[in-house]
Amino acid sequence: MSNTIKIKKGFDIKLKGQADLSIGKAVDTNRYAVKPTDFLGLKPKLCVKADDIVKAGTPLFFDKSQPEVKFTSPVSGKVVAINRGERRRILEIEIESNGKFESVDFPVEEIKSLNRDKVKKNLLESGLWPFMVQRPFGVIPQVNEMPRDIFITSFDSSPLAPDYEFTLAGEMENIQAGIDVVSKLSKGKVYLGLRPGSKFSTLKGVEINYLNGPHPAGNIGIQLHKIAPLNKGEIVWTLNLQTLLYIGKLFKTGKLNLERLVAVCGSEVKKPQYIKAVAGASVKTLINGNTKNETNERLISGNVLTGEKLEENGFTRLIDNQVTVIPEGNEIEPFGWIAPGFNKFTAGKTFLSKLMPRKSYVLNANYHGGERAFVVSGQYEKVLPMDIYPVYLLKAILVNDIDKMENLGIYEVVEEDMALCEYVCSSKIEVQSILRNGINTMIKELA
Repeated sequence: MSNTIKIKKGFDIKLKGQADLSIGKAVDTNRYAVKPTDFLGLKPKLCVKADDIVKAGTPLFFDKSQPEVKFTSPVSGKVVAINRGERRRILEIEIESNGKFESVDFPVEEIKSLNRDKVKKNLLESGLWPFMVQRPFGVIPQVNEMPRDIFITSFDSSPLAPDYEFTLAGEMENIQAGIDVVSKLSKGKVYLGLRPGSKFSTLKGVEINYLNGPHPAGNIGIQLHKIAPLNKGEIVWTLNLQTLLYIGKLFKTGKLNLERLVAVCGSEVKKPQYIKAVAGASVKTLINGNTKNETNERLISGNVLTGEKLEENGFTRLIDNQVTVIPEGNEIEPFGWIAPGFNKFTAGKTFLSKLMPRKSYVLNANYHGGERAFVVSGQYEKVLPMDIYPVYLLKAILVNDIDKMENLGIYEVVEEDMALCEYVCSSKIEVQSILRNGINTMIKELA
């Protein structure tokens, strides 16, 4: 059974620099890192120290609040640094690869014979458990909880997003194995969100729903809201096809393999393309001098809406298969918003480019102004395809009104769902930061 859902609200940001469907060569830096800061609500406890020898799948740290949840090395080699921040907060566990990609041996059994406990244990021991996300709140799944359903998205609609049909070509068997495995984690349904005409429509053991429309149609939160909304007290687990591929390979081979194709894209990339790399790779491995202006550019792990700013010597997040490079935008712009803006992209009718649409634009990281009065403008509702009142929800968070936060839909959303609201906001409100503060408040309230 399948259903077609038309997403009418939303907005596609037309950025220049989409990755070509070709695979380039990465420079071999042999440096990788796992960052506890990539995972929300995590309280890490180290399992290794500098100079320890590790394999792919060797535990590096675990979550103090859920000791069963382990975070493992993506490669084999030596732990060369444990980088800390304020109050000795662990920022990165840096690993120097030996180039052999040796893995810890995990159990290999017939998938049909596996039960939920065996699946759960293997995912926890291998470090793949944190690649799944629990809704509400977008946190690591609780080990002792049973999800109502499992949601899988097969596409990403965010700006310059990688094409899964290209990056996962030839992996249908492993993806199907991943579906067969995760379906044992819930007694409910496994939902798969697809674009119309997707090659992944042949996957079995899932309830297929086709979604057609602009971003954020590819977001799990939007698919969840349109297909089977959450009620208070319910939880679901979510993941994408890349995670399913990791899981399928683990259960078929007994080895942890986090290799994937990463889209290196953006207007500042000379040749936007895909690079084969392991999760947590150094950004130098992926960029390899392939940018136009190395001194004045913004490196982002992920997309421009929800990604994380990277330093030149930084490492990509484990969960990202996209690196975006755009201009920093810190130069002085003559006339600013007074200029007609023929070459500027606009979500509203600010510039004359609205009358002469272009296929793609060069956008930078400049806010073009500071925070202003937070007023009800109707802008958020135009880009958020949910039956909630986003401005009132954010204001309820700002005044810490728990009851109103619940009534206005805080269980429905995480940052990525409302990222477009932040982009179109004429008041320059930091929507995602406010929303996460509200979610953290709810987590404490429900603890």
